[in-house]
This record gives sequence, C-alpha cells and structure tokens, in this order.
Amino acid sequence: MEIIAITSNHSLWDETIRFAESCSWRGGHFLAEQMKEGVFRGWERVFAALENGQIAGFCTFTERDELAEKYDFTPFIGSVFVDEEFRGHRLSGMMIEKAAEYARGNGFGAVYIMSGEVGLYEKYGFTLTGQYETIFGGTEQLFVREL
Repeated sequence: MEIIAITSNHSLWDETIRFAESCSWRGGHFLAEQMKEGVFRGWERVFAALENGQIAGFCTFTERDELAEKYDFTPFIGSVFVDEEFRGHRLSGMMIEKAAEYARGNGFGAVYIMSGEVGLYEKYGFTLTGQYETIFGGTEQLFVREL
C-alpha cells in the first residue's frame, strides 16, 4: 500500500478524479468537481491510496473544509473514502497518518476533521470539540488532533 500526496500536475490527478466521480460515496463527486475546478492551492493536497498501482481511496488536506467561515480552525483532513473492495485494511488510518505527517512537516500543530460519524475518528487520536455550523447550513461534529 502506498499513500501519495498529489497536486494538479501529478500523473495520478486525472485518474483520481475519475475514481472519485465513480465511487459509491456522493462526496466523491463533489471532490471530483473541486479537483476539476482547481480549488486546491498552495500547501493543500489530495492524498491517493494505491494498492498495486490501483487507486483504492482518497482524502484531502485543506485550509477549510465544510466549516462555516466565521470559525478560525485550520487545517482540515476531509473527504476520507476507501473503496469497498479495499475496506478492512486500515487504509483510512494510513491516509490520515500521512496527512497528519504532511501537516506537521508544514508547521501545523493540530489537524481537524468534520464528521457526523460517532466513534470513528477517536480511534485515530482525534477528540470531539463540539458541534459547529457548516457552509451547508447545518451542523457537524468538529474533531481535533494535536500533532
């Protein structure tokens, strides 16, 4: 298994877009559109998980996720997805660890994740901070992990 941080000039960029467009999770379609629109800038990255050269999952590392603009939390790990065929091999954890390493290497002391899942991100060292408004008008749980 290999986890690679990619940008729009990486050879896996278009393949990751196609994978995200065809994945079973609706958030994948949103990620594909963001990638096509070139919204990832500067230190922001998409992480692709590869198994024998085949994309098996992805996550993002961004300044903002779905958190409402009025909050100052940054950076975020988001859009964590593993294809059904590859689940059960701890890929989500590997991608989160790679993104956390990347964050640490870029001088960040913490990373955040927004999620509606209960009990999922705590096993990766995240702590629930509370419910926060999203850009979509609802609320989601915000988790933090000190690096």
